[in-house]
Amino acid sequence: MEKSKLLDRCGALGEDRLLLAKVLDRAEQAERRSIPAATDFLSPAQRVQAEDLLRLAGISETAFASLGGYPEAERRILLFLPDWLDREDAGSQSPLRCLRAAFRPEEAPTHRDLLGSLMGLGIVREKVGDILVSPDSADLIVLDTVADFLLQNWTSAGRTHLTVMAIEPEDLRVPEIQMEEVRDTVSSLRLDAVIASALRMARGKAAELVERGAVQVNWRPCAKPDKLLSEGDTVSARGFGKFQLAQVGGLTKKGRIAIVVKRYV
Repeated sequence: MEKSKLLDRCGALGEDRLLLAKVLDRAEQAERRSIPAATDFLSPAQRVQAEDLLRLAGISETAFASLGGYPEAERRILLFLPDWLDREDAGSQSPLRCLRAAFRPEEAPTHRDLLGSLMGLGIVREKVGDILVSPDSADLIVLDTVADFLLQNWTSAGRTHLTVMAIEPEDLRVPEIQMEEVRDTVSSLRLDAVIASALRMARGKAAELVERGAVQVNWRPCAKPDKLLSEGDTVSARGFGKFQLAQVGGLTKKGRIAIVVKRYV
């Protein structure tokens, strides 16, 4: 199928269409030139879009690897593999580099401070993966095309002095994810009912949030308040955060469903 028709079938418009066209270009490059070809970093939602497109194009999941520098990484690249490279060996061809920016603990720059300083150097977001902030340093995963530049030129974030060095992936300091557990009962596993419970809002407001396109389920947009959720689903609501439906229990004596929700804090 022609590239434009594939993009039309995905309903891709604007920036999404440009991004997905680049993904297809990388897939074609790996096949045509028989060399590994990588995308820029993709957000979880962008990655879901890209993988849906690749399935539609008939490209097998074994033809590419998703790499983010560490297993739980949110921002990841897709590395397309030529026939001679197995998926298990994709890491040997990874274009990812890991850096550590050390600073004085009392200065404590935030994620926003660090990202803003990178943008100030002209580094676009697509070249940078996750930024892992610790009390005295921040580890980040970047594309090799910008790593050396950052090693030489990234010296500050606002008034905070940075000492930047290259590190190995196994040395990354991955902070523990902070989550708040919420136990409740709901009348059903409808999306609006679970959102209302997890985010402590009226069900009508939750339904309105869904209908106006502000909610994603497993990184896919969902505008149906009556969508039934399953255990393990992740829901994000613009402006309200993200949560996972961690556990679905049995019915209470009043016929309600016991649930456990974990909210990211």
